[in-house]
Amino acid sequence: MPTRPAGSTLSAARTVLLGLQHMLIMYTGCVTVPLVFGAAAGLDERTVGLLVNADLLVAGIVTAVQSLGLKKVLGLRMPVVTGATFSALTSMILIQGQYGVRAVYGAMLAAGVFGLLVAVPFSRLIRFFPPLVTGVVITVVGLSLIGTAGGMIVGQDPAAADYASVRRLALAAAVIAIIVLLARVGRGFVGRIGVLIALVAGTALAVPFGFVDFSGLAAAPWFGLTSPFLFGAPRFPVAAVVSMCIVMLVIFTESTASIMAVGEATGDPVDSPRLARGLATDGFSGLLGGVFNAFLDTVYAQNVGLIGMTRVSSRYVTAVTGAILVVLGLVPKIGGLVAALPGPVIGAASLVLFAMVAMVGISTLRRAELDRGHNLTIAATALGVGLLPVFVPHFYHAFPTAVQVIAGSGITDAAVVAFALNLLFNHTCRKPAAEDTESGADGAGAGN
Repeated sequence: MPTRPAGSTLSAARTVLLGLQHMLIMYTGCVTVPLVFGAAAGLDERTVGLLVNADLLVAGIVTAVQSLGLKKVLGLRMPVVTGATFSALTSMILIQGQYGVRAVYGAMLAAGVFGLLVAVPFSRLIRFFPPLVTGVVITVVGLSLIGTAGGMIVGQDPAAADYASVRRLALAAAVIAIIVLLARVGRGFVGRIGVLIALVAGTALAVPFGFVDFSGLAAAPWFGLTSPFLFGAPRFPVAAVVSMCIVMLVIFTESTASIMAVGEATGDPVDSPRLARGLATDGFSGLLGGVFNAFLDTVYAQNVGLIGMTRVSSRYVTAVTGAILVVLGLVPKIGGLVAALPGPVIGAASLVLFAMVAMVGISTLRRAELDRGHNLTIAATALGVGLLPVFVPHFYHAFPTAVQVIAGSGITDAAVVAFALNLLFNHTCRKPAAEDTESGADGAGAGN
């Protein structure tokens, strides 16, 4: 149980340091989305830089809204950090290739409106997300991201000379060792900023090995903000809009899992109205992204893991993270400094935090009474199906693009299968036989 509840406050200095720690953990994943999209769309370096700025700005605004809330309309009022999601990337690239960039942001605007409209109906399904379902999904969230952390450690280009080099692996091992050591011997606030200390120490260790490059810092401007509708008036092709609305439902599924994980980590259960406000904020990110040329946001799982590690769940800490992201979005030179953090260092820290998320899921499953009824079968099937696209990335390549967008997300697959099987086995109207009831085979308990 966290030692600092969501509404608690710390000293200003500690709040800023903890907020900075959250930002450093999520930064790489957040900026990777605009970098990949920009490269796929053939945009020039300056335009890609503007997309990165816009991405950080919107992520900061949405993080602040989620943390502090906007009356009773938007925001979880919980310690969450949001950023650009990879779930929308494939659809955005396909839409750009077929209809152009203006259609990408038109479809995003439409998906934002759609998200605002369906947030409440979607949130009412929360009673069908018991520990049996959420435990599986949270576990898959953590496990599916391990590969992303590993990619940052070894490098993204297998043809590169230093790909998976001993230097990279040794640097990552040193960072993990520092995190574990501080978790064991760190006391008080030092123990809570162990990841931040490990990131700084790891970067210092990386300098002699040439992993830290500040060459792009001088060229970065001090101030930069993309103009609204940078690429012109948005377009709304029907196929593009439908595709992006489907993506919004996928994002809702992912965010629900992460939000439930925050509830588990903080001991603050999430009810339907609160979930609705959180999901509506995802939709709000679509409106902001469509106007300012950014991207759809989701709740970041690695920051959920950080809450479990630091045992500090004050929402004011993540609100500071949002403010820092806004500054980074407006001051590219500072963003360039953060971007210089070496991949093996960020990857090593992310590896521990993603695994922490998986452990939250496993802990949740312990309350699902897997020895009763068909709960073990439900959990095993959903876990297996959810991990298929993680271990076999092209598993659904023979299916239409729309199917690939949905089924290609292991998180979505796990959620759909666990949700459907829980309905089938634990919410059917069939009255169990007497002998089944005596043996607990009616699926009652935590699986309901």
